[in-house]
Amino acid sequence: MPQRPHIAAREPTDSDVDLQSAPRPRHRLDDAQLLAVIALGGALGAAARYLAGLAWPTASGAFPNATFMINVVGCGLIGALMVLVTDVWTRHRLLRPFLGTGVLGGFTTFSTYTVDIQQLTRAGHAATALLYLALTVVAALLAVWTTATLTRRLIIRSLT
Repeated sequence: MPQRPHIAAREPTDSDVDLQSAPRPRHRLDDAQLLAVIALGGALGAAARYLAGLAWPTASGAFPNATFMINVVGCGLIGALMVLVTDVWTRHRLLRPFLGTGVLGGFTTFSTYTVDIQQLTRAGHAATALLYLALTVVAALLAVWTTATLTRRLIIRSLT
């Protein structure tokens, strides 16, 4: 009877982890620097999201256009960013945490998306809530796939 592989062998690996080299020891300065760039990026992203929400307020019971666009645009930017940091800007150690986890993590707001759905449902706008629920997921995933695909094609085209 064949043996099953160890559980860790079946789990996905992080593209940032080099499995061929020995892990380097972590230092408190590295951790503090990483947390600082994520916090700074998160503050910038959250401020941008807040300003966008102020610029495009949503009337009670209406489709939350601002939150929808923030999440779709943010996901699209994440798709492009992940291609760039893995294929082009590979030597910038703090760029992915700053832009991806920080700025775009602070900018996108799936917690607000959830609250919007809850408020629409409680206010008797179940059809709008259901449309928003489904459309956001589909549009966000499409945005990530589209921008990642287009960014990769542009990179390949620029190299040839």
